[in-house]
Amino acid sequence: MTEIYDFEGKILCDTASVLGEGPTYDPDTNTVWWFNIIGKELHELALATGKNTVHALPMMGSVLARIDAKRQLLATDEGLFVRDTASGNLTFYAALEADKPENRSNDGRTHPSGALWIGTMGRHAEMQAGAIYHVAGGKVTRIFSGISIPNSICFSPDGTIGYFTDTRISKLMRVMVDPQTGLPAGEPIVMVDSMDDPGGLDGSVCDADGYIWNARWGAGFVDRYSPDGLRIARYRVPAMQPSCPAFIGPDANRLVVTTAWEGLDDTARSAQPQAGSLFELGVTVRGVFDPPYKI
Repeated sequence: MTEIYDFEGKILCDTASVLGEGPTYDPDTNTVWWFNIIGKELHELALATGKNTVHALPMMGSVLARIDAKRQLLATDEGLFVRDTASGNLTFYAALEADKPENRSNDGRTHPSGALWIGTMGRHAEMQAGAIYHVAGGKVTRIFSGISIPNSICFSPDGTIGYFTDTRISKLMRVMVDPQTGLPAGEPIVMVDSMDDPGGLDGSVCDADGYIWNARWGAGFVDRYSPDGLRIARYRVPAMQPSCPAFIGPDANRLVVTTAWEGLDDTARSAQPQAGSLFELGVTVRGVFDPPYKI
């Protein structure tokens, strides 16, 4: 039986995001970054001071990948952009479903090779409207299609295995990956079928031992799965819609999770007033940093 742990963490940022998503950590600046997708905001939290800076965006962003000390790659509903970290200026980098303005970007993560996997979805989560793309050197290649809500994109530490899900059907997929390119090297197979569990698989990260930490949207948990797909632990989150975890801290030994209040009525929001906050889970982990994107 899966062991369930009560929440023993804390709120790192109480700025309530409608749809908090895409957390990542920059070890060079000791900074956590994440998005409020619907609010068109990019959040920057300095861990040393606790100061949260909110950067307004002209579009809906969902994923940030560090390029170097001066630049970041942003995935948005208007394509991929290079962001100047100091000024915030955005420069167009590559199109992402330019022929589908009804879609937006969603979950994504950089592969150890420096490539990016990025998912797209309909703005209203239309059935099978989205896909997952591989981005390397400015070239965008569709690798999986017919996905409603792409999530859980993460990779084993050696880059040989990729994971993803369609939250609509809540099956965690496992696929072999070329560690040199980040491209799939086989067909996806179902590793975890959680259709019968409350909520759905949302964002995930993979730790240094190959264990997968998954935010369980609609259920208020972060789950930990072994590399063979066994759920070994559940950690409560004081918000029912956790969206994605990330490893933070100079040693990548802390875990944060973004949350959302999207879709909650007044009664539900009053029952979970902290929904939309950024939480630290309060557990010690063996995490890994997201690799930079090779431009």
